[in-house]
Amino acid sequence: MAEKLSPEKRHSFIHGDQTIEEVNVYIVLPSNVPTKMFYSKIQSKHIEVGIKGNPPYLNHDLTFPVKIDSSFWTLEDGTMHITLQKRDKGQTWPSPILGQGQLDPYSADLEQKRLMLQRFQEEVFSLDWAFASMST
Repeated sequence: MAEKLSPEKRHSFIHGDQTIEEVNVYIVLPSNVPTKMFYSKIQSKHIEVGIKGNPPYLNHDLTFPVKIDSSFWTLEDGTMHITLQKRDKGQTWPSPILGQGQLDPYSADLEQKRLMLQRFQEEVFSLDWAFASMST
């Protein structure tokens, strides 16, 4: 089974799918393996994904640390969705996996601006809600 599931065909990442609080990773899974055979192990700065009884086929350090107790994974329609809760809220991740798929400088700048706007909108909403609560 391991020969049929070469690493370059087993996982792909979608970049730019992050908020100020989390990074989402999507891994397309091989269709010939039952879903109950897959596993993911999330550590503070490391992630493993594999098929039970085999060496992990994704075994990499993360770009930045995550909150382990708030990070999780699910399986849906042949895709593993991993949600990594950022330890440092607002930090822009150029890639979930250290050294892989880095954003070019222009895209990194756009992503940073998008996250800054999101953070600003959340803070303004919080202030508006706080002032509205005080005036009632």
